[in-house]
Amino acid sequence: MSRDAPYSKLSPETVLDAIEALAFRCDGRVLALNSYENRVYQIGIEDGEPVVAKFYRPERWSDAAIREEHAFAGELAAQEIPVVAPLLRAGESMHVHQGFRYAVFPRRGGRWPELGNSDEREWVGRFLGRIHAVGRAGRFKDRAFLSIEDLGRNARDFVLDGDWMPDYLATKYAEVTDELLDAVEARALDWGGARLGRILGDCHRGNILWTDLGPHFVDLDDCLTGPAIQDLWMLLSGGPQEMRTELRDLLNGYEQFLPFDRREIALIEPLRALRMIHYSAWLARRWHDPAFPMAFPWFAEPRYWEQHHRALQDQLAAVLEPPLEL
Repeated sequence: MSRDAPYSKLSPETVLDAIEALAFRCDGRVLALNSYENRVYQIGIEDGEPVVAKFYRPERWSDAAIREEHAFAGELAAQEIPVVAPLLRAGESMHVHQGFRYAVFPRRGGRWPELGNSDEREWVGRFLGRIHAVGRAGRFKDRAFLSIEDLGRNARDFVLDGDWMPDYLATKYAEVTDELLDAVEARALDWGGARLGRILGDCHRGNILWTDLGPHFVDLDDCLTGPAIQDLWMLLSGGPQEMRTELRDLLNGYEQFLPFDRREIALIEPLRALRMIHYSAWLARRWHDPAFPMAFPWFAEPRYWEQHHRALQDQLAAVLEPPLEL
C-alpha cells in the first residue's frame, strides 16, 4: 500500500468484494460520498437498503482505537441516542480486506441542519447532554486526548518545517502562531480544570443529519477524551450576540440531562484558534494523497497563506478578549 497514494488500490471492485465478503449481496452500485480523511461509499444491496462502508485511512488509528470508536457508538445506540453505529458481522464491527480496515453502517439520510431556531438548537443540546452523560460513564483507553500540544505546537511546527508558504510569510506566521499559542496555553492550560470525558470531538453541522424525526449524529471517527465545550462551540455562528443566543439554547437542552460547567465557555476562542492551526497542518500532512490537491488547490497558493495569517491575527485578538458571557 503506497504512502503517497494510500487508496490507490481501493478500486470499486475491491470495495464490492469487501462488502460481499461479509455476506451482503451487492447490486453493483457504488457511490463515493464526501470524505477525505477516510474513503466512504454507499453500496447498493440486492435484497435490502443500501449500506455505507467506511475504509479507514491506513496507519491513522490502531485497531484498538477503531474498536473503541465502534464500542462508543454502540453504547450510545443502546441508550436510544440517534447515532449511526456500525453493523456487526459474527460479532465483529471492524473488518479487513486486502489490507484495508473498514466498517459497514446502515444508510441514514437527512440534510445538514440550519439550527436556525431555538427548538432545533435545544433538540441538539439534549442529545449532546445524553451523549456526554454516557461518555462520562466510561473511559477510552486507546483513543486520543484533546491536546494543545498536538493541535497547536506540533501542527504549527509541521507547517513551518515544510515548504508550504512564501518566504516573506514564514517569519510572520511563526511570530503570530507563537503569540497565539502562548495566549491559548495561558487561557486553556489543563482545559481550565474542566471535567474530561468521552466526546464526539468533531461535532460540526456536517456530522449531523436532520430528518422529520429530528437529528442524528454520524461519523464518530474523531471521538476522544476532552471537555464538553468541544462538542458545542463548533455549532455556534455569527458574532457574540448570535453565539450567546445559540449557546443558551444548546445549554437549555443539554442541562436537562447533564450539568454544564460555565467556566468552559472561556475555552471557545482558544479551541477555535487550535482548530485553525490544525486545519492547515492537516492539509499539509495529507497533501501526498492525490485527493487533496484536487479538492483544495488553493492550499498551495500564496493568497491562502496571506488570508490565513490575517485570520490568525484576528483570532489572537479574540483569544485575548474577555470570554463570552451568558
